[in-house]
Amino acid sequence: MKLQHEFMKDVVAGVGLATTPNGLSSIEHPGCAAAIWQRQPLKTFQDWIDSLEKEVLPRARIILRPEVVRAAMTDLFEGSRLPECNERSMLVDDIAAMANILASVMQVPYLRLRLDVISTNACRKFHVDAVTARLICTYRGSGTQYGISMNGEEPRRICSVSTGSPMILRGTLWPEAPRSGLLHRSPPIEGTEETRLVLVLDPISDIDGGLDQQLIH
Repeated sequence: MKLQHEFMKDVVAGVGLATTPNGLSSIEHPGCAAAIWQRQPLKTFQDWIDSLEKEVLPRARIILRPEVVRAAMTDLFEGSRLPECNERSMLVDDIAAMANILASVMQVPYLRLRLDVISTNACRKFHVDAVTARLICTYRGSGTQYGISMNGEEPRRICSVSTGSPMILRGTLWPEAPRSGLLHRSPPIEGTEETRLVLVLDPISDIDGGLDQQLIH
């Protein structure tokens, strides 16, 4: 079956490993707490983004429709100190692709997009996000760590998502019980001089209730 080639179980219960972007839709399968698209970044792209000074890495916190993500990222990068090159265009294209994937899986009209530049122990405690689902992709630096928690304790086995591999995780608002116990965190990097560039996308069904972030239609 085609699905068997796109999606297989990880050694951590409830985590699926996808070999194509379509495999990320397996997050909808019963008992699947997270899905990871295992992919290898192009060496030219990884060398480029790893060589950038952290001051030029792009940052963003906006809510927008999936179809305008490409234009929004293009405008953001043109207004930043990020040098114009083929690799920059690749980053724009990939962020837009991630947005389309999550919007398609979750069937939502809006996304909350964050580009975070991290050089400290941000979110160092294992946790579950207070969202329906979340897509995380680390373009530079160490990837997200995850593991199964027993009785609320820190996971005994800790796994790491590869750099460049997107992960969709279920949050506390996902309508399924019992929960898998899968927790995740940002890798502890304080004091290592490592700088991470992380994309975070959250699905948003509506935008009522007031927003303290920029909204792009």
